[in-house]
Amino acid sequence: MSGHVMNTSSASISRRGLMIAGAGAALTTLGLSSRAAAAALTPRQQAGQRVIFSYSGLTVPQSLLTDQEGGQVRRLPGEPTLSAKKIGEAADPEGAATDAGTGAGRLLASVGMNVNLAPVLDVYRTPGDFEDQFERSYSTDPAVCARLGSAFISAQQRTGVAATAKHFPGLGAATASQNTDVRPVTLNVSRSNLRAIDESPYTSAIAAGVKLVMASWAIYPTLDARLPAGLSPTIVQQELRGRLGFQGVTITDALSAGALTNFGTSPQRAVSAARGGMDLMLVTAQDVAQGQAVVNGLADALQGGQLDQQTFTAAVTRITALRAGLP
Repeated sequence: MSGHVMNTSSASISRRGLMIAGAGAALTTLGLSSRAAAAALTPRQQAGQRVIFSYSGLTVPQSLLTDQEGGQVRRLPGEPTLSAKKIGEAADPEGAATDAGTGAGRLLASVGMNVNLAPVLDVYRTPGDFEDQFERSYSTDPAVCARLGSAFISAQQRTGVAATAKHFPGLGAATASQNTDVRPVTLNVSRSNLRAIDESPYTSAIAAGVKLVMASWAIYPTLDARLPAGLSPTIVQQELRGRLGFQGVTITDALSAGALTNFGTSPQRAVSAARGGMDLMLVTAQDVAQGQAVVNGLADALQGGQLDQQTFTAAVTRITALRAGLP
């Protein structure tokens, strides 16, 4: 999925496919530091910075609500034409990954997008499994996934379009039927395998300067037996930020995912995700009211003390810094 993390005036809203809500669209023109800008906002404005809306209708064409991973996940005509698997099988895989990242970035920039929720860094295990069936994984080899994912990231970000590595700590072990969009998923992967195989590509992605990381909605019992990764402080704060050193923006997968059936309403899920360490909340229901409900839920939790103010401001600061560095 692609979108625009706004750094323009609110008049641009009608031209954007996905955007961060709130009153901070023009913050980067005020000459303030990211932290000062974040601290100057009201609780609801701070909450608005953390929600990505989606909607359809006359204002924003459906074609702009888009994934542009390549291959079978390609909403806009144009690059990249190769799937991740085909890139991994190419005669020159790194060259193919670089071309795909460049192509995706240029295409998205041409339609006003500056963020792409790609590439997938999942290391698939068996032919036809969840990631392989749609050719979203580069390889069964974590070193190959690391090398090609980093090439895609670097090339795309050179075009001014931020990349998102996903789905941390990895969905490569999921079977064909283990789809977090549809139902809860538990992946019983040992901690040693998670770190050596699934998390390995993220080390290279972080070194390549990836701007965002999306967390998985699967549960990983060897790290956290109770919470999906995107709700888990253990996985987000200790594994991703602590062990791997990621300092950029974290983003949820869709808050409406079936994997979160047991975790309340979308606003409740967003509050849990914020508590877990997610910066941006992805609302994909194409319903502005749902996005507003998530904003209100976060603002209420902040004002009520369920979410820590310092931690909340730090998340908004990261988002504001990301926005400031994008076209």
